[in-house]
Amino acid sequence: MTSKELLYVEDALGHETFMKTSCQTASTQLKDVTLASYVAQLEQKHNELLNSFLNLL
Repeated sequence: MTSKELLYVEDALGHETFMKTSCQTASTQLKDVTLASYVAQLEQKHNELLNSFLNLL
């Protein structure tokens, strides 16, 4: 893998980590139960994507 490709992978990992933690924070702070549940589902999806990226390495 070239250094440029590694930078792309590193960037994708950073984005998924950011989205996962952002969703986690938001879901605990939201007062609307339905919206909090949806954001928790998004957190799970981003966690799955992060794990998929890590498994590719």
